[in-house]
Amino acid sequence: MSNSEGWSMCRIVCWAIAAIVGVLVLWGTTSAVGFVAAVLAGAAIAVFLGLVLTRLFCAAAGQPVATSHAVKDTATDVADKARTVAADTAKVARDAGEKAAGAAKDATGDIAEAAKSAKGTAGDAVETTKASGKDAIPDYDGDGVKEGTEEGSRPEGLSAPRGGNADDLKQIKGIGPKLELLCNELGFYHFDQIAGWGVDEVAWVDANLKGFRGRVSRDNWVEQARILAGGSDTEFSKRVEDGDVY
Repeated sequence: MSNSEGWSMCRIVCWAIAAIVGVLVLWGTTSAVGFVAAVLAGAAIAVFLGLVLTRLFCAAAGQPVATSHAVKDTATDVADKARTVAADTAKVARDAGEKAAGAAKDATGDIAEAAKSAKGTAGDAVETTKASGKDAIPDYDGDGVKEGTEEGSRPEGLSAPRGGNADDLKQIKGIGPKLELLCNELGFYHFDQIAGWGVDEVAWVDANLKGFRGRVSRDNWVEQARILAGGSDTEFSKRVEDGDVY
């Protein structure tokens, strides 16, 4: 056998083993790092291992080879050592995959725990908001206790305007179109209803006009309603009737 034949055989064996190791790395790490990363890792290890093996075992390729038996022995040694390296590399790949799987499991557990904690925090926030709702509404009835929407006493309302015709509550200064609609939803359609409210009724309406709390007492609805219910006009109601306001 010629020197070139021995040298070629050595390189062929080395690179074949390196390729096998690269495939093992690809197989062992795909599930942990993804196919593309596994391909890159396998190729890098195969090239590195091929260069190392050829340098270690094929350096004497330019020297005369005594017999074909020497070449076979060299190839056998290369194969044995390469198998050992391949086994070790495969073990490392499996260990890396197991660690990655364990880390992913731990991360999933942490995410679930964080979500549970966030849910609990949100629930606590809702409860706190509910608990503080009463404190957000002033003590309109002046009894020293903040009762939220339970302040005072609810005035008697109507399910519909009497005779199907509601008074123009917008003639009361402080009641615009949106607030008139809200009053109607609460059962208040007529001037005489508002004119008959006492302190407790005013306190209840003040506490329950969402978005307009406190407007009844602040704008003196009851006083204006008494004038209008008696058939008289106010300066503001005249402007409304003339179309100068809405």
